[in-house]
Amino acid sequence: MRISIIGVGGRLGRTIAREIILDERYELAGGVIRSDSDHVDQDLGEIAGTPWLGRPASIRLEDVLDGADAVIDASTPQASAAIARRLADLGGPALVCGVTGLNQAQTDALRAASEILPVLAARNFSIGIALVEMLVSTAAAGLPLERWDAEISETHHRHKIDAPSGTALILGEAIARSRGQILDMVAERGRSGPDQPRNPGGIGFASVRGGAIVGEHEVRFLSDNEEISIGHRALDRRVFALGALTAAQWLVGQKAGLYSMRDVIGGN
Repeated sequence: MRISIIGVGGRLGRTIAREIILDERYELAGGVIRSDSDHVDQDLGEIAGTPWLGRPASIRLEDVLDGADAVIDASTPQASAAIARRLADLGGPALVCGVTGLNQAQTDALRAASEILPVLAARNFSIGIALVEMLVSTAAAGLPLERWDAEISETHHRHKIDAPSGTALILGEAIARSRGQILDMVAERGRSGPDQPRNPGGIGFASVRGGAIVGEHEVRFLSDNEEISIGHRALDRRVFALGALTAAQWLVGQKAGLYSMRDVIGGN
């Protein structure tokens, strides 16, 4: 299976490239970097930290599409919309988008592309997180919100700049959806101060940053008499690369449409 990576110079892109190169089931068809990247003119193997491939990184999307079965986008929100539109114009290949922080217009571009080709959008490629999302949805649907409080805590490395994490928001959206709520209307973030009572039906978020922690998430449902905790800990950044490749392998066999990691594991 031939896969091209957009944003191959970034942390996630490099990790995915390395997994492709080292796994005989896949072939790295190409990799795209920004025109101002430090990796301009570098070999893809050098970027990925593997033996030399004899294939330099490109700054043009079209240069990496020939013979590719799927494209994995690990670039930026601004680039993602343009990539989705261009692939739709070309009629493929399948697109796996792992970019976080997309605004509504950028999300709409993915949705429009999915009318022409298979598109999978994920803020977290972990198979474990996809399963946790399913479990959280089931728990939230079965626990009356007037008697059960929902709290989400997440911990990441010191360099992560967004909070709450995209994954925490995925889990919050799963709870809100199962409860018939809109997350933005019930989310409680960063409580601080002497007068911060908990609102009935609220979904709380707490974020910790420090060290080199890859990612930890815990959802707690709490009543007056008992507590349910559902958690996930990523032990190695490879988990996201492996999940992206699993998603790509699954996606190429699908018809045009917009998919998620829950579809990959059979959760919908």
